[in-house]
Amino acid sequence: MTKIAKAVIGSGYGDEGKGLMTDYLAATIPDAVIVRTNGGAQAGHTVVTPEGVRHVFHHVGSGALAGARTHLSRFFVAHPMFFLNEMEVLAGMGANTEVTIDPRALVTTPYDIMVNQIIESRRAKGRHGSCGMGFGETIERSNERLFEITARDLKRNVRPLLRRIREQWVTRRLEKLGVNDPTEDELAPVQSDEILERFAQDCERFRELVRLRDDEDLGREEAVIFEAAQGLMLDQDYGSFPHVTRSNTGMPNIAAVCLEAGIEVVDIYYMTRAYTTRHGAGPLRNETESLKGMEVNDPTNAANEWQGALRLAPLDVDGLVRAIRHDLARVGNELDVRPGIVVTCMDQIVGDTAPVEVAGKILDEDKSSLLGDFGNEWAPYILWGASYGPTRNDVRLVNVFPALRDV
Repeated sequence: MTKIAKAVIGSGYGDEGKGLMTDYLAATIPDAVIVRTNGGAQAGHTVVTPEGVRHVFHHVGSGALAGARTHLSRFFVAHPMFFLNEMEVLAGMGANTEVTIDPRALVTTPYDIMVNQIIESRRAKGRHGSCGMGFGETIERSNERLFEITARDLKRNVRPLLRRIREQWVTRRLEKLGVNDPTEDELAPVQSDEILERFAQDCERFRELVRLRDDEDLGREEAVIFEAAQGLMLDQDYGSFPHVTRSNTGMPNIAAVCLEAGIEVVDIYYMTRAYTTRHGAGPLRNETESLKGMEVNDPTNAANEWQGALRLAPLDVDGLVRAIRHDLARVGNELDVRPGIVVTCMDQIVGDTAPVEVAGKILDEDKSSLLGDFGNEWAPYILWGASYGPTRNDVRLVNVFPALRDV
């Protein structure tokens, strides 16, 4: 029997509607498990239910409000203190809070956040666009086994490991990044025994709530929905360095999990808004303060200290095609993929036309023909459909592959 899964992937710089599509799929597929395949707590996937309940997901899969379980793959980076807060909120919403994690998944510590924020603050106008959550620093620290903490390690007392990181890693890492003179204010949280103890207790609570489960066990699931984080334009092997995330944001991680789990076919939903956004530093083609004929509404991506305000540009069709082709080229022969496009925020086109970049030119595309033209431009990738609002009831799919079952 052939195992089929779904995958929801951002094709831009993030914020394309991955939470919306994951929630839609979870609501239409019984007994699904959402598998997070990259990133960590810095991800922010917004879901609004038809009843108006709203949550921005960070750890838990975006299908939880629709009743789906969550699995954090070996490529996900767990953040115990933020995880506990999210679980408490979701439990109060009646969401499915059953979460498992692969033992190899890395764990972020407060020291990764501290180093991250010290460095990014000192970069001033030369910031890389970090969220300040310590994701990239976790990856860097874990390159040395002496300082690595995984989900498996949480089964034991992590205090000795935390002290080793605090006393040996932090200063060395700061010096490598050019910080030879940390201030008292910068070092105070690092030296705090209270912060260390509080985090150790968070790890113990995380261990109680989250069951270890190998990625390969997903092959027993009837319904697997992969939920990627960020977008292809931020992929560490494709985006504009250094304004990238420290992970693969598309198919490579998903393909690796499929290989372990025995999943053979993946229907890919490449997500994009009807325009381009970027939240954080880095290049953005044809950036503009406003978009003609559009009324952009985004309550999730408010301006903040680390990423600034949400940035806008016309949708770059050719750029998305190149990113998708690059992503698909990274999939091995062991996996059969069926890619398609979903265009979100169609309801935010309030005029008769929308600006779109095609072949290096900005065109005013007629709203009524926009999706049809996208289908032609993106051939051979079929157009899955679009969304005309923030909830799963606003999603309209025009091409639907077979349900997630053995065939």
